[in-house]
Amino acid sequence: MRLRATLTRVLAILGMAAVAWTAAPSQPARAADGLTDAQADAVRALVRETLLENPEIIAMALEVLQDKQAQEEAARARAAIQENRDALTAADAADVLGNPSGDVTVVEFSDYQCGYCKRVFPDLMRAVESDGNVRVVIRELPILGPESVMAARAAVASRAQGKYPEFHRALMAMRGGVSEAAVMQVAAEVGLDVEQLRVDMADPTIDETFSQNVKLARALGITGTPAFVIGGELAPGAVPLERLKAMIEAARAEG
Repeated sequence: MRLRATLTRVLAILGMAAVAWTAAPSQPARAADGLTDAQADAVRALVRETLLENPEIIAMALEVLQDKQAQEEAARARAAIQENRDALTAADAADVLGNPSGDVTVVEFSDYQCGYCKRVFPDLMRAVESDGNVRVVIRELPILGPESVMAARAAVASRAQGKYPEFHRALMAMRGGVSEAAVMQVAAEVGLDVEQLRVDMADPTIDETFSQNVKLARALGITGTPAFVIGGELAPGAVPLERLKAMIEAARAEG
């Protein structure tokens, strides 16, 4: 309450200065901001005194600014989601996790070297499986180095053998460093023809897939993984289970 009163005082000081200016437009000596030099000096002194006595005002002002920026970013993300919805949610039924016919689509931007992606994945699957009517579209965003790119190429290439969901789950469960040997071992364990997978990884259309995912991420303001798009909302970071469930329900309610 004291902080709010102090902010009110600062606004009142500025308001009084504005009144003084408009009430005496004929005063000859005016500062560049429209006040006389004396008025400008008085305002500066009062504001300085108030800030020195109440430095927490600066922190509060920064918080207000950050909140405003967050709201503006969320609004831009919602607009970008609406504009790119078809590109975001498009996927062959065989490549979808969860229910391919689900009434809510969760889009995740993910990297196989991302520890947060692996940490949140079990909660994502719990939310999806407990609901039963959610489809999950994974958009590989390999931003953590050459191993990320290699693993993502293998994942996208696995679609040609109809094993993408199983392979994605297995890669997310894999612990330790991401290496080509480890990725190929996981591929063999889920029943992929490893030699054919290596051939399919050279398909140049995979680069187009990555380019499209990067383009979508930039449009939404996504700078890291994981990041989720559920309904019309963007949720960056490792979103907790209960929030995932709440966002799914909100998206369903919105239709």
